[in-house]
Amino acid sequence: MSGPVLDRAMSSFDFDSLIRAVADFPKPGVTFRDITPLLADAGGFARCIDALAEPWQGSEVQAVCGIESRGFIFGAALAQKLHAGFVPLRKPGKLPPPLVEVDYALEYGTDRLTARADALRPGERTLIVDDVLATGGTLAAARELVGKLDATLVGASVLIELDALRGRDRWPAGVPLQSLLHY
Repeated sequence: MSGPVLDRAMSSFDFDSLIRAVADFPKPGVTFRDITPLLADAGGFARCIDALAEPWQGSEVQAVCGIESRGFIFGAALAQKLHAGFVPLRKPGKLPPPLVEVDYALEYGTDRLTARADALRPGERTLIVDDVLATGGTLAAARELVGKLDATLVGASVLIELDALRGRDRWPAGVPLQSLLHY
């Protein structure tokens, strides 16, 4: 696929012009999608947040959980747009106790996501946000963490979905997952 496929017709803005493809990074055969040009463009970033927020308008999202670290950028802005609170889902050692934690597998080992044990209220309507959906392990761990906190998962949003890596296969079919761009 030479360029992105937009998930929604609402996005007539050319986001792809602000996503830099870097060949053979971080290793040969990998094309890294650099989002820093999008973040540096005030109008493009604002339109991106509008497009990410659009499917969730009226869904009564009360909290947005952003996955460390680029998910913080999109998650905090999206929380503000949706008039919701923001909850950071962090890597180990970044939050004071008491914590709720979830371990998950990576292709090269394991990692852990953490949240404060009081970060979400039982039943709080929660949206998970990250920059990229690749193999789906991190997003699945975030979903499990929201469940451990007894919140209600409304869905998830990502800026970019790497379709060939089939991360969506690890997401429950009945829970909305929105992607702005597909590569």
